[in-house]
Amino acid sequence: MRSLERAFDLLEHLADAGGEMALSELTEVSGLPMPTIYRLMRTLVNKGYVRQEPSKRYALGPRLVRLGEGAGRLLGTWVRPVLARLVDEVGETANMAVLEGDEAVYVAQVPSKHSMRMFTEVGRRVQPHCTGVGKALLSQLPDERVREIVARTGMEPHTPKTLTDVDALLSELERIRQQGYALDDEEQEIGVRCVAVPLKGSPALTAISVSGPSGRMTREAVPNVVPIMLAAAEGFAKELSPSA
Repeated sequence: MRSLERAFDLLEHLADAGGEMALSELTEVSGLPMPTIYRLMRTLVNKGYVRQEPSKRYALGPRLVRLGEGAGRLLGTWVRPVLARLVDEVGETANMAVLEGDEAVYVAQVPSKHSMRMFTEVGRRVQPHCTGVGKALLSQLPDERVREIVARTGMEPHTPKTLTDVDALLSELERIRQQGYALDDEEQEIGVRCVAVPLKGSPALTAISVSGPSGRMTREAVPNVVPIMLAAAEGFAKELSPSA
C-alpha cells in the first residue's frame, strides 16, 4: 500500500510540474530516496502511465489519457445537481469547464429556464484568455505557465473588450486570485456576461460559471451572484474530497 501511495504522489508531482520532471527534481519535491523513485518510475513506465523522454526526463504517459477522459465524463455527471441548484438560485445557465492542454473544455451544462439564454455545447473548446471559466482556470497556474500557454494559443480579440496583452492578463489573474472569482465582461461575446470561480481541491484544474445576457447579468448583480457560486464550489469540492 505504501508503494502505491508513493506512486500516485509521484504522478501528482509530475502533473503539478506541467507533466514532465527529471529524476533529481522528483527526489527534491518528494523527499524520497532516488533508488525508490527510480524503481517506482520504472514500474509506471512499464505500465504506460509514465514515459521516459530521450533527455531521460520522466513525463506523464499516454495510458493516463483514457483514465482522464473517463474521469472527466464522470465529473460532468457528478456536478449536474450542483449546476442545477445554481440555475435555480441565480436564474442563468451554469457550466463546468476543465483545462485540457492549452484550452478550456466545457464538460457539463445546465441551461437557464429563460427563453433567452446562453448555450455552450458540452465538449466545446475555447481559448482561456477571453472567457470567465478560462481565466478562472488560468488563475490556478503560476504566471510562467500562463505565459507559455498564451504564447502558443495567442490572444485573439473576440470583441473590443478582449484582453490581448499578456501583462494585462496576468494582472487580471492576480485580481481573480485575490477576489476569488473571474468575470467575462463581454470579452468573448458582446451582450454576454459570465461569472466564474475556480473549483479548488479538484483533481484537475476546474472552474464553474454562470452566464447570461448582460441585460440580466448586470454588473450590479455580480456581487450577489459571487457568494452563491463560491458556496457551490466549496460544497462540490468537499464532495470530491477523498475524506468525504
